[in-house]
Amino acid sequence: MALLPRRKKQRRFRAPRFVGLFRRNSEAVYFAGNQVKLYPTGGEFLFALLDACRNASSSICLEFYTICNDAIGREFAEALCEAASRGVEVSLLYDYFGSIETPSLFFRHMAKSGVRCLAFNPPTFKRGLHWLDKRDHRKIAVIDGTVAFTGGLNIADVYAGFGDCRYKWRDMGMRIEGLAVAELLRLFRESWEGEEGPPLDPARYSPQLVDAGEDRVLIVNGRPHHTRSFIRSAFRLAIAGATDSVRILNPYFIPGPRVIRSLLRAAAQGVRVQLVLPAISDVPLVRLVSRGLYAPLLKGGVELYEREGTILHAKVMLIDDDWAVIGSANLDSRSFHRNYEVNVIVDSAEFGRQVGAMFTADLARSRRVTMDDIARRGLLERFLEKLLTPFSRFL
Repeated sequence: MALLPRRKKQRRFRAPRFVGLFRRNSEAVYFAGNQVKLYPTGGEFLFALLDACRNASSSICLEFYTICNDAIGREFAEALCEAASRGVEVSLLYDYFGSIETPSLFFRHMAKSGVRCLAFNPPTFKRGLHWLDKRDHRKIAVIDGTVAFTGGLNIADVYAGFGDCRYKWRDMGMRIEGLAVAELLRLFRESWEGEEGPPLDPARYSPQLVDAGEDRVLIVNGRPHHTRSFIRSAFRLAIAGATDSVRILNPYFIPGPRVIRSLLRAAAQGVRVQLVLPAISDVPLVRLVSRGLYAPLLKGGVELYEREGTILHAKVMLIDDDWAVIGSANLDSRSFHRNYEVNVIVDSAEFGRQVGAMFTADLARSRRVTMDDIARRGLLERFLEKLLTPFSRFL
């Protein structure tokens, strides 16, 4: 007797009840009618964004945590100045703390050429000392009001490199056309106006957006001082919606007990949970505290890997190979509670397939962590883990 084909499990995240719960608890904004393109490396993303800036005809809005005065940064500066000279309204918002190593002359040069440069949260005693802890960690670019770029990378040489070494970081991003662009533009305008930037010309920022494709997109806006973290809620609900697999790439993993419980619960329900973290980190203290969380995850059935060869900076979660979460937020307390962040969720089988292929490639460059590795940790490492864990929310 011929065997009947195995029925595919019903995707929880496709159920109307789950979508309603997700939107209520994360305040995610939903849009159908989009076309989303994946850039699996930082170089592809930045070169595509640079090309879009060079071809802009009406407006350019950039909101980035870090903009460096290096080769890539100067290429962008040149492209923005050239765009301003031909009548494009160029508005650049950068985080003061994130770009603190970039000379002010770099931004003044662009301002003289017509680029409207604005620092987010510059130091002032009027706001008290807590100003230091508030940062704009978003990465958003909107070109002509119709095309958006977002992801986890900044504008700097280290994000643009190809290959495997500690000076060429592993990152990625995406391009969006369609109705969801309006929400990313709204977030940019909210940040710009919140910092009292010069008025944005309404005629340049009211495009007639139309359906561009079949990709469904949800956008989660993370801000500090919420009574609860929408970014964290979105991560936890996405994990809860998995029926087959949860695959995560993240550079800074100190998520707190709630996310840990979500991962362990998924694994206990038979979901394959794979977590890829950096073997090399630009913030060694974060990696040290992260490794203190490995033992309970491994005991609970979570597969842990460390990506070797370069610094991992990509922030990706893939649910059941269909639901991709990509954005600026790390799995840590700072992203949950103290930064301005944005995550984009793409519900698309084809986009999910591309993200899955990218994840598989990263997995091939990773070493699996075992309980034997945990047991071999030295006394000093164990002591520092215990010492630093109470301060993890500040890292």
